[in-house]
Amino acid sequence: MHTILTADSNGIDRVAEVLVNGEIAIFPTETLYALGGNAYDDSVVAKIYICKGRPRSKPLSVCYSSFDKVYEDLEVDKKAEILAKKFLPGPLTMILKRRIGTRISKLCSFKFETVGIRIPANKVAIDLLKKLPFPLTAPSANQSSQPSAITADQASDSLKTEKDLIVLDGGKCSVGIESTIVDLIQNKIIRIGAIPPEEIISIID
Repeated sequence: MHTILTADSNGIDRVAEVLVNGEIAIFPTETLYALGGNAYDDSVVAKIYICKGRPRSKPLSVCYSSFDKVYEDLEVDKKAEILAKKFLPGPLTMILKRRIGTRISKLCSFKFETVGIRIPANKVAIDLLKKLPFPLTAPSANQSSQPSAITADQASDSLKTEKDLIVLDGGKCSVGIESTIVDLIQNKIIRIGAIPPEEIISIID
C-alpha cells in the first residue's frame, strides 16, 4: 500500500530522505505527476523503468531545481538559454547534448548522447529538488500503457503494483497536459504539449 503525504515541509522532507536513500517516489509537477529518482544512479534509474513497465529504448527526462544547474551536466547553447529565459520554469522539455563527464546515468539516454531536461513550474517540485544533491528523473507517474496522472490518487492507482511507494500529494496539476518537447540538436519540436509550437519555432528556426 502506498503512503500518500501532504506536500508540506514535513512531507517534502520525508520524500527527500527516501530519494537520498536510493528509493523512488511520486511527486507533482505543473504538467503531470512524475516518478522521481536519483538521475545520477544507474540502479535507481533501472527501478524507474521496471516500475513503469517502460522499454529501456524510451529515454527519461530529468528535472532540475534551476536552469543554472543544467550547465553541470549538459551542453547549453544560445537557443537553449533564450528558451529557458522565456519558458522556464514551465512546461517545456529541452533535449540537450550530454556534457563529457556528466553524472547523469546513461540509462536515461538509451543509446543517444542527449538528455531531455525540465524545470517544473511547481513549488512543491522545486522545494523538493532544492533539498537533493542530484536531479530527478521525471517520467509520468503511470504504467506505460495507462493514461498520465494529474492527481496523487490517479498516480498511486496507476502504479499500485509497486509496493511501498511514497506519493507527495500537491493537489491537481495546474496545467494537466504533457510538456512540449523541443530537440535542440535537430532544432525541431518532437512533441506538442502545453506551449504553442509557434512560440518555440520563432526561436529555433
